[in-house]
Amino acid sequence: MSTTNEVLDQHLKCFGENDLDGVLAAYSSDVVFFIPGRSLKGPRAIKSFFQSLLSEFAKPGASFSMRQQCVEGDYAYILWTAETPDNSYEDATDTFVVRNGKIVAQSFTAKITPKHLTASPAHWLLPCL
Repeated sequence: MSTTNEVLDQHLKCFGENDLDGVLAAYSSDVVFFIPGRSLKGPRAIKSFFQSLLSEFAKPGASFSMRQQCVEGDYAYILWTAETPDNSYEDATDTFVVRNGKIVAQSFTAKITPKHLTASPAHWLLPCL
């Protein structure tokens, strides 16, 4: 069974490679993902979320910088910043709960600033339909 460090490292690697299937493989079938204003439950809900997020981060010129990564037992925390052509991400954080080699819960928040007057911050945070 994978450790919390191994699960997190693989998840981040897949995210950096724009590998949707790899990102989703880290999650349990009953995952709960907390984002500002709501929670997403289960693989279908987080798939829509990550499709949109990966699409934004796959654009030319996007960058990601890990500022802190801590793991304690079943819990992990990351603090990061990023730039995409659409948004600036400041003080972005994710907290993970890993059990039996899968992410069972995650929370995310960030200060997201749109770079264009017509852009809304993080369109992928809108309800997944």
